[in-house]
Amino acid sequence: MGARGSAATSTRAMHGALPAPLREAVDEFAEHLASVRNRSAHTVRAYVADLVSLLNHAQRMGCTEVAELSLDTVRSWLARQRTTGAARTSLARRAATARTFSTWAHRAGLLPADVAATLASPRPRRTLPTVLRPEQAALLVEQPASRPAPPAFPTTTPPPPDGQPAEDHDPTGVAAPSVAAPSVAEAAEPVTDEQDGAAVRLRDRVLLELLYGTGVRVSEACGLDTADVDQGRRVVRVRGKGGRERTVPYGLPAQRALDDWLRRGRQLLATPESRDALLLGARGGRLHPTTARRIVNGYAEAAGLPRTSPHALRHSAATHLLEGGADLRAVQELLGHSSLASTQIYTHVSVERLRAAYRQAHPRA
Repeated sequence: MGARGSAATSTRAMHGALPAPLREAVDEFAEHLASVRNRSAHTVRAYVADLVSLLNHAQRMGCTEVAELSLDTVRSWLARQRTTGAARTSLARRAATARTFSTWAHRAGLLPADVAATLASPRPRRTLPTVLRPEQAALLVEQPASRPAPPAFPTTTPPPPDGQPAEDHDPTGVAAPSVAAPSVAEAAEPVTDEQDGAAVRLRDRVLLELLYGTGVRVSEACGLDTADVDQGRRVVRVRGKGGRERTVPYGLPAQRALDDWLRRGRQLLATPESRDALLLGARGGRLHPTTARRIVNGYAEAAGLPRTSPHALRHSAATHLLEGGADLRAVQELLGHSSLASTQIYTHVSVERLRAAYRQAHPRA
């Protein structure tokens, strides 16, 4: 069984209290998501968690088989979620899970009809992402060269918005590829001596330059191997959501940071566990997105900037590209968005910034 199949199998611990027919349906649905729909392990877990919640509610209403699931039951489940304070984004995601499961179960012969096909869901409020100004982004990425690395212990890094997976909050609402959880030692980023500290600062500079210079997701940056970097053409090969690959260019500052890291830093942290990983933790394993988030926010705090996440750097890169005249479809391709609608939010960011500048500067605003 492949990595995605094993990820689907790992969800079985989530539904132990369900009757056997419902447990089997959950397992088959997870396998379908992983093997047929090519969803990441993180996305499969999110779908399964919502589905188990729905089927537990259906069981309390007397449902013991998938064939007994009805639209009224699904609506009752969502109504209960709403009365307990679930956010609109949560309700929209859970309704999408119900529709996806209903369609699959009907095609698999488990449901006599696609009962949730007409299910409406609340439209989530789309808030504009946090965006740094160009000079703030430049200040942030230059921090590792000007000060010691801040500790990567949790400081004020915020939790993900309600209803969104912890991995890479994104306008698309779908999780990015997952990376194995770090050990306690790796998450704490212990630095044992001055030489290792210098290597960590070189690593941090590469991380920040790649996040802002390419706009990749933090999980994509942490998932890069050394072979994914083409220094001759100055591009990186990125594996994104749904296993899709794309090629993303990077600039001269990122090139210099990569050169320094590969020539003078990586070998100081590398261990047999490092294998081909481009970005390494202080213990030599592949850098984990959780640690990367703490690194970014730590440098932002040290620079006196607002609370900043890797995804804020991605938002900033996209906004600055559009403000600089880049074509919307080119930005879509760079970011790896499957839908242009996900990229269009950055045009709204640019317009809002223009309005703010107008209100501040124009005498008749």
